[in-house]
Amino acid sequence: MKQHYVNIAWALWLSLALATCTGKSHQKSAPDKSTGNLALDAINQKIVAQPRNPQLYAERAALYHEMASYDNALLDLETAISMDSLQPSFYHLLTDVYISYFKSWQGLRAINKAAEMFPRDIPTLLKLAKTQLLLKLYTESLQTIDKILNIDPQNADAYMLMGLGFKENGDTARAINSLQKAVNANPELIDAWITLGQLHEAKGHAIAGKYYTSAVEMAPNNVLALHAKADYLSRLNDLTGALQLYHQIIALDSTYQDAYFNSGLLYLDLDSISQAYRRFDLAIRESPLHIRAYFYRGYSAERMGNTTQAVDDYKAVLRFAPDYQPAVEGLQRLGASQ
Repeated sequence: MKQHYVNIAWALWLSLALATCTGKSHQKSAPDKSTGNLALDAINQKIVAQPRNPQLYAERAALYHEMASYDNALLDLETAISMDSLQPSFYHLLTDVYISYFKSWQGLRAINKAAEMFPRDIPTLLKLAKTQLLLKLYTESLQTIDKILNIDPQNADAYMLMGLGFKENGDTARAINSLQKAVNANPELIDAWITLGQLHEAKGHAIAGKYYTSAVEMAPNNVLALHAKADYLSRLNDLTGALQLYHQIIALDSTYQDAYFNSGLLYLDLDSISQAYRRFDLAIRESPLHIRAYFYRGYSAERMGNTTQAVDDYKAVLRFAPDYQPAVEGLQRLGASQ
């Protein structure tokens, strides 16, 4: 009986919250006409065929979330939860939508309520701890993590979140200890290996490199692991080793603009100016608002004697950032006006 009253109270709060956010209280089960989005049209047709299936509304909410159509996502989740209030995944998605919608505290309230309803559901508790960490509620996050570890003393994700919390609080020793427990329990937690490397590196420990290497060994095609190790090698002045990793990243993901930009900087350091120019050019193609890539493409062009291109790039930088002093100085060197 108590659970029944909790669900009613939750549904009432959710309806009021969504009405406040969207100015609406309900929506049609599916549009009458094609939206032009094949995935959305397909799920709309499923909802027309099964209008009492809450999972379909949750699936459409997830799609709306990806489309940044947050009001529609919230309304679909209201419908899904009103049909079946005992699905933790619905509340997880509701939290994600609120956070994406810059309504993080409402997201926290949603996942808090889910944790009250499902107090031994570890994914829900992990979601709550992560949300608390996002909102810098470190004490509350640790309390939630303690609940998880009381249920599952070897939960690697809980130790990972604990380590991140200690890291944010500046407690490096406890952060390292917690993250080490995380990778001991689950060696496939790549983010934990990377963070351990960063923490040891910040303390000047030579062992840092082994953690970055472990991340790559555990996930040789993970671009974040490769990027972390490449950055580390750059800081050690192993430019050739770093470039090899950036090349590997580009082979895995040709849209990864940071790999183009960072490798361009390394080519500059190696006086391979034409190679640097090409990398900055590719970075701009992937990210047309990358101000520093425009500057360094211009600088590379200047080094190559291509004054026209250099002036164009420096001026492009100043259109985006009028106070970017290196671009101003570049135009002055070339005798060009802003």
